[in-house]
Amino acid sequence: MNAIIFSAIWGVLMMYAGFLFKSKNTIHQLAVAGVVLLIVLNIYELIAGMSLIAIDTKGMLYHSTYGLIFLLIMLLATLMYFLLSGNEIQSTGKSSADLYALIFFILSGIGVIAGYKSLLMLFIGIEIVSIPLYVLAGSDKANLKSNEAALKYFLMGSFSTGLMLMGIALIYGDAGTFYIDLIKTGSGMFTPMKAAGIVLILASMAFKVSAAPFHFWTPDVYDGSPTVFTSFMATIVKSVAFFAFLTLFDHGFGNLQSHWKTLLALIAVLTLLIGNITAVFQQSVKRMLSYSSIAQAGFMLLAVFALNIFAKQGLLLYFAAYCFATLGMFAVLAKMKDHSIEGFNGLAKRHPLVALSLLICLLSLAGIPLTAGFFAKYYMLLAVIRNGGMMWLVVVAVLCAAVSVYYYFKVIQAIYFKESSKEELPEFSPYFKWIMLLNAAIIIVLGIHPDLILNLI
Repeated sequence: MNAIIFSAIWGVLMMYAGFLFKSKNTIHQLAVAGVVLLIVLNIYELIAGMSLIAIDTKGMLYHSTYGLIFLLIMLLATLMYFLLSGNEIQSTGKSSADLYALIFFILSGIGVIAGYKSLLMLFIGIEIVSIPLYVLAGSDKANLKSNEAALKYFLMGSFSTGLMLMGIALIYGDAGTFYIDLIKTGSGMFTPMKAAGIVLILASMAFKVSAAPFHFWTPDVYDGSPTVFTSFMATIVKSVAFFAFLTLFDHGFGNLQSHWKTLLALIAVLTLLIGNITAVFQQSVKRMLSYSSIAQAGFMLLAVFALNIFAKQGLLLYFAAYCFATLGMFAVLAKMKDHSIEGFNGLAKRHPLVALSLLICLLSLAGIPLTAGFFAKYYMLLAVIRNGGMMWLVVVAVLCAAVSVYYYFKVIQAIYFKESSKEELPEFSPYFKWIMLLNAAIIIVLGIHPDLILNLI
């Protein structure tokens, strides 16, 4: 509850900060201070078991330990995002204070999703997250690709919201309640109305997490949006959508798993295949990362498929591993003039520390041991194995992970083993290099000690 209230308040403060402070550095420092405050308040709520401000939500919101740990990971990832990409946020649009305000409003929506117990709160949380994102996607008004990305994102997002509302209406018509725990403990019968509602909600959530065959908007929106906001959309927002997905299908439809697990398995396989195979042929690193995010979504879908303790533990680790690695990649990409793979040629000779940080990020995304991505993928596969049956799903996931190594290593090859034919590599400040090394260190530490997250549950 602390995160919902104080992030909304801080968002309003950031709006007024645009009038009070002319220095963009001051606005950036205020935003960083706001995220640090939210982290402290979230840790307090996690330890004390209570919010500073008690509000009776009639059981529609309840922040469990699992939800608070998830929220803590998202806030830490947001802090890393601000530290890495602050300069790019300041250079996008006329007022960076407004952009920071939108991000804090999104954090308020994330707080709602982290503790929702009602389908109404799920809908409200997703809309609070989505609407500011439409604005951020089109924040570069002079760029036609940004305008196109915002329009496409808005139209597809609105369409998926319509599907969700229809699904919620059908579930309510069948169960007579919006509370997800009561839906699960109801009659337990798989009626045609409930089946139609689950399929519609599943399709809507697949849109939100960019799972195939509802992924078509993702590459264009990610490619057209300002790179600094693509980073936020592809990491933190995607993780939030997956948390909502897991919570709903665990608490709401877990007793009907045998009816929908085959459909979800097919979506996961399709997502893995399309994401990985298409990423192989991309020459733009930004577009490759867009398809990579689809492939990563396929792995995260395995947790929703399994719904056991390994899935829930592993998904938190996956959120951390994926967010920190992808944030590091996009932070460097946002400073590059040439987004092609050739644009990274010779980076290791000019900027060895940045190259080392990128290497660790790419190895983690590929799931190489001693990085956080290895255990994240391991727990997804273990969750499916412990679930029993459908071992073919594990085989497909492992083969797709092997394919992903190829296109990640193409970037590593360009960084370390190719000479740059042009002097277009950007300069990186010492501050940026140290933050990138800190980000890489976190990935390594989580790869060696995944228990730092797994034991919190």
